[in-house]
Amino acid sequence: MNKITITRPDDWHLHLRDGDVLPDLVKHTARQFSRALIMPNLRPPVTTVAQAKSYQTRIHEAAQVAGYPQFQALMTLYLTDKTLPSEIENAKENGIVGVKLYPAGATTNSDAGVTNLQHCDLAIAKMAELGIPLLVHGEVTHASIDLFDREAVFIDEVLDPLRKRHPRLRVVFEHITTKQAVDYVSQANTQGGEIGATITAHHLLYNRNAIFIGGIRPHYYCLPVLKREEHRQALLDAATSDSKRFFLGTDSAPHAQHLKEHACGCAGCFTAAQALELYAQAFASVGKLQQLESFAAFNGADFYGLPRNEGTVTIEKISQKIPLSYSMGSDLLVPLNAGESLDWSILG
Repeated sequence: MNKITITRPDDWHLHLRDGDVLPDLVKHTARQFSRALIMPNLRPPVTTVAQAKSYQTRIHEAAQVAGYPQFQALMTLYLTDKTLPSEIENAKENGIVGVKLYPAGATTNSDAGVTNLQHCDLAIAKMAELGIPLLVHGEVTHASIDLFDREAVFIDEVLDPLRKRHPRLRVVFEHITTKQAVDYVSQANTQGGEIGATITAHHLLYNRNAIFIGGIRPHYYCLPVLKREEHRQALLDAATSDSKRFFLGTDSAPHAQHLKEHACGCAGCFTAAQALELYAQAFASVGKLQQLESFAAFNGADFYGLPRNEGTVTIEKISQKIPLSYSMGSDLLVPLNAGESLDWSILG
């Protein structure tokens, strides 16, 4: 297939930051997607409904400025040791789509994250009762655990016990990176609470060698980090399968160039500008472009109980060269694959 038209998709995991940079960032996503689920790891984190609604207003204003008034930001709360069941009830009443679990220290701006899940047990129980999904950054942070094993250990030590303790809890295992995660999500019992998983384009396209080709390549560094080829293949098989449990979440994470190209560079790949084309490249690489619509436009909306989008987007096999950088307020932002060619382009 050299061309495909699909229902306009959603991004179920996006970082947008805040402030003056918002119009520069939101336009990339709004060009391709109808909705995006916005992550709450700002400084300070978005821990209350009032903060989430205020942030949502700023995003929609920025989208309007950027020329995309139809774009819809879906909001999440940042789970902390002190999150109260009453705030979860408030979230349900105000259309908050999910609550995000960041183990303390796991990734960018996660220092306010959960130190012990037992501290959140009442809030999680309320989420299970009300049907609000828990969105998990699935890594343990023990210093004794190898960086490349954090996700697999998280399944055994945290996720599976959590789901057994709260059998009605609905869970999204975010940006999965391993065969173990694919197998767990594929085989998990969902008689009580459903489980789904988002997969990024960069984890579908690259293994950990990409970080080191020709030297350290900081713009390929993300958390969870890229893994071995066997894991990439498992992710690609899952994303292009008929399973409804896997759906699109870019985890696009913008950082100014000087913060990425740094002695202690920030984790995160900026993929928003060519997100859908990158996914098309991955799906086409295994002859499964026809599966992209379900993964990108149907599975996530169905999991979250939201209507599927109207409208379409067309992707064609037309080569494009990815720019070396984009504006991010007064800074420069370097995308993944900067300066390289991409086989696919969105028409219009």
